[in-house]
Amino acid sequence: MTAIPLQPPRRLVEFTLDGQETRVPEGATLLDACRAAGKDIPTLCEGDTLTPKNACRVCVVEVEGARTLAPACSRRAEPGMTVRTDTERARHSRKIVLELLASSTDLSTTPRAAEWIKEYDAKPARFGPDAARLNEEPKIDNELYVRDYDKCIQCYKCVDACGEQWQNTFAISVAGRGFDARISTEHDAPLTDSACVYCGNCIEVCPTGALSFKTEFDMRAVGTWNEAAQTETTTICAYCGVGCNLTLHVQENEIVKVTSPHDNPVTHGNLCIKGRFGFQHVQQR
Repeated sequence: MTAIPLQPPRRLVEFTLDGQETRVPEGATLLDACRAAGKDIPTLCEGDTLTPKNACRVCVVEVEGARTLAPACSRRAEPGMTVRTDTERARHSRKIVLELLASSTDLSTTPRAAEWIKEYDAKPARFGPDAARLNEEPKIDNELYVRDYDKCIQCYKCVDACGEQWQNTFAISVAGRGFDARISTEHDAPLTDSACVYCGNCIEVCPTGALSFKTEFDMRAVGTWNEAAQTETTTICAYCGVGCNLTLHVQENEIVKVTSPHDNPVTHGNLCIKGRFGFQHVQQR
């Protein structure tokens, strides 16, 4: 018999969203309400398994009576509030954020980034070539995953996943301040000399591809990576008895990477090194 956890019912919060009366469960964010209403609000640093960090500010909306725009990913819905998601002020703010990010960061592997840049008529090139922040080569110091910090928007999701919110390994953190801020291991040591346990949970939450499977990185380098041609099959990890769910991403009959469903009550998207990277034996011939 499977135990189903029951939660006490939550009262509904009523407020106005883009002129429409809206009701959401108490504790829901404005982003939750927007998604339930079918509104497409761009997000980058928001993650459904992590506490909102409010880092990228691309999901901002306008709340009547508020001095500043509110990040929809963390602002809770309140009774009687009036929220507008598509005002000129909100759109202009998103446009500037996208321009700043795209001018200083490689967003080529960020899902939907090109679509949003076009939608908001963002022009990153107006900041000029000197806006680029790092221009450093990808860090390839192990056979499991690659760190390409030219694609990092410093959303801190990897730090949270490696730290107190999930793994509690604390192998990576933020080094430097201001324009020199960057994600780094302790003393900027190679990953192999750090506290990293290679769970890959940082890869799971990275929104831009700054952290990626070595297999994906290599396939992209030679032009063979094709997500449209990949199939996804969810199964159960066979390494131990925990029962973690694995989603196998298969291209041309080869497993190219492994993820885990975020809504799974066992893993919540997290895996260990064996579950995340130990798939090579499946395809040995």
